This record gives sequence, C-alpha cells and structure tokens, in this order.
Amino acid sequence: MRDDDSNKKEKQDERSGVSRRDFLKISSISVAVPLVAGPKAVLAAGEQVPVHGPGAGAMQFTINGKKYKANLEPRVTLLDALRDEFDITGAKRVCDRAECGACTVLINNKPVYACSVLAIEAQGKQVTTVESLMQQGKLHPIQQAFVDNDASQCGFCTPGFVVACKAFLDKHPNPTAEDIRHGLSGNLCRCGTYHGIQQAIAQVAQKGA
Repeated sequence: MRDDDSNKKEKQDERSGVSRRDFLKISSISVAVPLVAGPKAVLAAGEQVPVHGPGAGAMQFTINGKKYKANLEPRVTLLDALRDEFDITGAKRVCDRAECGACTVLINNKPVYACSVLAIEAQGKQVTTVESLMQQGKLHPIQQAFVDNDASQCGFCTPGFVVACKAFLDKHPNPTAEDIRHGLSGNLCRCGTYHGIQQAIAQVAQKGA
C-alpha cells in the first residue's frame, strides 16, 4: 500500500511539472547555498555588520604579550583556543558553563570566563593567563601567598583563583574581609579552601600596603 501511495504521489508531482524527488533536491540546495555562499556582511541598525563562518577563518591574538595566529571557526571558545591551539593550559575546563571560574583569564585586565567568550571576540585585545604571572622562575606574590597559606588542594580551581585575585587586588589594593568574600564570589573551590584563599589575599594586600 505504501509503495502504491508513493507512486501515485510521484505521478501527481510529475503532472505538476516538478517531481517529489526534484523538489527535495531543490529544497536541500536552497538551504545549503546561504551557508556556503552567504553574504560577508548584513545590514543591522543601519550599519554593515561583518558575517563570519561557518568555516574556519584566520585569527590573530595577543596572549601574555606574544602574538599567536590560528584558523578557527567562529564557534570556538577562547578556552578551546588557548588549550587546544596554543597549548596554554593554565586555564582549566571544569564546569564549561561559566559557573566555577576555573578558566578565568584577563581580557584587557578584566576577568572573564574563557569558556564563555568566543575566541573571535578576543582579537585585538590583551589576553592574560596565569602563565604570565611567574617571572624568571619566581612566583608572583599572589602565587607565593597561596603556597604560604595552603590555599590549594586539588589545584583545578587555583589558576582561575590566582588570576581573579590579581584582578581583584589591582582594583582593590586594600580590601576588607567583606570585600574579599564579595570580590571572589564568582570563583568556586570544591575542596573548600576559601579561608586559605582569603588569607592569601590579605597577605598580599598587607605587603602591598
């Protein structure tokens, strides 16, 4: 019965000038063409806005003061680019949904979750990761304070916390205990070493003063 119905449908479509099979072919081509040969720009709010993708394109980055180049799809996150393309692995992939802060990096000195920022958005900006803090084999004061106060256990959250602490102290060099708790509320430690982390920040703040 199904074969008979299908044949009847084919004959009806042929009488109309376009067979069912041809219609499906035309439809699939119509859908695919905009993806392959889509416009390079679209008009939005009276301005021409560039369109990227879906294929990979050349991108350039400044990470820790060095230049990097890669061909990336627009959907690639900054975290994926750092870890998979440039082998800069300090930022950790833990929650991968912008909740834990383990992937915190700085973009133009502002802390962001690298898992929730597209790599294409970081072009033309200064990206700073935890790798840049240690200079000539010497720990950054914040890193040393983490060691002194036993502020890390498993270590997965530590790079993100260290970067977040730097951004926080740059903005609040003399924080109160309440400032510290509020300022680092965007980073989570599953091991519960919050007291040690708070002590580490207080240590750096005191030395800075």
